[in-house]
Amino acid sequence: MGRAGLTGPLMDKLLIRGGRRLQGEVQIAGAKNAALPELCAALLTDQPVVLKNVPRLQDVSTMIRLVQNMGVTVTREGEQVHLDAGALTKPEAPYELVKTMRASVLALGPLLARFGRARVSLPGGCAIGSRPVDQHIKGLQQMGAVIAVEHGYMIASLPEGRTRLRGAVIRTDMVTVTGTENFMMAAALAEGETVLENAAMEPEIGDLAEMLIAMGARIDGHGTSRIRIQGVPRLSGCTHQVVADRIEAGTFLCAVAATGGEAFLKDGRADHLEAVIDKLRAAGARVEAAPGGIRVSAQGRLQSQSFRTTEYPGFPTDMQAQFMALNAIAQGSAIVTETIFENRFMHVNEMVRLGARIQVDGKTALVEGVPRLSGATVMATDLRASASLVIAGLVAEGETQVDRIYHLDRGYDRMEEKLRGLGADIERVK
Repeated sequence: MGRAGLTGPLMDKLLIRGGRRLQGEVQIAGAKNAALPELCAALLTDQPVVLKNVPRLQDVSTMIRLVQNMGVTVTREGEQVHLDAGALTKPEAPYELVKTMRASVLALGPLLARFGRARVSLPGGCAIGSRPVDQHIKGLQQMGAVIAVEHGYMIASLPEGRTRLRGAVIRTDMVTVTGTENFMMAAALAEGETVLENAAMEPEIGDLAEMLIAMGARIDGHGTSRIRIQGVPRLSGCTHQVVADRIEAGTFLCAVAATGGEAFLKDGRADHLEAVIDKLRAAGARVEAAPGGIRVSAQGRLQSQSFRTTEYPGFPTDMQAQFMALNAIAQGSAIVTETIFENRFMHVNEMVRLGARIQVDGKTALVEGVPRLSGATVMATDLRASASLVIAGLVAEGETQVDRIYHLDRGYDRMEEKLRGLGADIERVK
């Protein structure tokens, strides 16, 4: 399962010799942030579930090991995963499997909804700011769950005499993607109606809703900030295709535009990337939705673009670092404002090593474009920072070495192979 490098040493590096235009066609993988909740959704039924277009990523492998540890039978053939939770015996997610991945909290809602109890470790993941699970706990408590946090675990059960969660109106203090997903899965098997106010609107939530509907759930309003779920007594199995990864597509759009290249992103969804595409067009790139994907091309230096990150459908925080790499070599200066995560400028110091001119002041970064970057050794600090350093390396003169790319492997399916297919001079070194 997976490939060499995922379970190998953490010391893999990427060597990039910059200065080549990217051109050709690249396949966009299924979205990690849809596949992870959808693997958990298989816990809601005792019937087989088939997921297609599942990306080959570290986090996906971890989630598969997590559900296998509970007693779920899993077989994987390429991009297809078969799950059967009919004989699930242990509704718990231990720390050893949870510590590297915050998405493991998504097991809490489905386990509680189907079995009436769950024991899930508090999650780990990227070091990009606090992401409290208190919203998950509060919402499930409103649905009648009894939850205690003890010794690093969330221990959840139903009150004496109850066999199902009950519907509720849940309004979270902040927009939370995993919270919306957890409540939607839990509510699918609850008694009565659940209304999620202030719900997240990301395409991955719509994709999860479509999967749950295929399993027999009654959901409407997904894609808006108000989702209604009518609980049903049981759900059936289904076959579902994971939606394309909009962040991978956005990363390749920025990489092609930064190198003055031309490419077709197969299966990329332009309708899921409107905020990013608007900025790329304003910068001078040509980006068009085409049958079966997205076309992008650019010539010469682009114009710098200011932006601020906000919840979907605004500019995604997961694209901030990659667009900053493009701004670093664009004409003019731009102000980048990060409103979602407080530690999301950790890539800036590494970009400065490559010759970028960036100054950070709290939540804003001033990027003054320079004509060229020069290769150096840099270190990835989180998933999207890794991608931004790869883009910077592609346009830098000479050789760039990106260390700690295990971060990259958590969210990109064979990125260096895809870039080589577009003509980049890039290799993975053990």
